[in-house]
Amino acid sequence: MKPMALILAILATTTALTTFAADTPKTGDLAPKIEARDQAGNPWKLADQIQKQVLLLYFYPKDDTPGCTKQACGLRDQLGDLQKEGVAVVGVSRDDAGSHQRFREKFQLNFPLLVDVDGKLTEAFAVPMEGKPLSRRVSFLIGKDGRILHVTDSRDAQVHLDEMKAAIAATRR
Repeated sequence: MKPMALILAILATTTALTTFAADTPKTGDLAPKIEARDQAGNPWKLADQIQKQVLLLYFYPKDDTPGCTKQACGLRDQLGDLQKEGVAVVGVSRDDAGSHQRFREKFQLNFPLLVDVDGKLTEAFAVPMEGKPLSRRVSFLIGKDGRILHVTDSRDAQVHLDEMKAAIAATRR
């Protein structure tokens, strides 16, 4: 590759990464008003959910992979405590409904998984994985007013579980 072409490729990649990071909603921002269908084909609207309770909306790359399974099972195991705190959990990935159903059944997940095959939810929250048709692992804690209370953007599933637990506790103070 010629030096100028290499420089242009590096600049394009850097610009794309900066754009994704700049567009990802931050703490205090209003969450994008998304609509989708869950694993069973049921309609789901963020606007309907946030009027009822605080929402932990988490994006993850792929069903039934080690990190995604660790995160999903961790949330499954904490769901009772989260519900006592008035928090609902919803997962989102680019997998189809059938994949979500198998993932929920295999690991007895007790919260909905939204279907985002076309990537519209991923785009709305600006959490695409660079160079792949997948979502990055990003979690959003969204208040009843629709504002984002906390964002965790890390590849490490345990970081998400720990940070969200702390963020939920902080909202109760």
